[in-house]
Amino acid sequence: MQSKKNILQHTENVRVRFNETDPLGIVWHGHYIVYFEDGREAFGRKHELTYLDIQKAGFVTPIVKSTCEHFLPLQYGETFNIVTTFVNSHSAKLIFKYEIFNEDNKLVCTGETIQVFLDSDQNLCLYNPEFFQAWKDKMGL
Repeated sequence: MQSKKNILQHTENVRVRFNETDPLGIVWHGHYIVYFEDGREAFGRKHELTYLDIQKAGFVTPIVKSTCEHFLPLQYGETFNIVTTFVNSHSAKLIFKYEIFNEDNKLVCTGETIQVFLDSDQNLCLYNPEFFQAWKDKMGL
């Protein structure tokens, strides 16, 4: 379990684009997974753990599980905040939790993704890759 001081989190502000809405004028449910990716990428830029960093170290991190629970809709033109939180684990995984809040700061949806590490031969890593463990140590995790 992470202590409050070791929680790594980033909040990104995003605007709903027209092509993300359905005929009802609300965001199609599948786009929330894309918003989670927006959150992960922004988190990576802030905390120095981008997909390019991972790739440069010789690994890829496919998603093996994703969940999303919807509470309120978003509409075209609306801005929202996606809060992305890294969940520390002893396993060789990237676990992120997400919360999306609308302009009124009401909770729109929550979710989680789990990614594993594959090496350059597509082998599953059972232990934290060296670069990832170094990143965790640097972050105090």
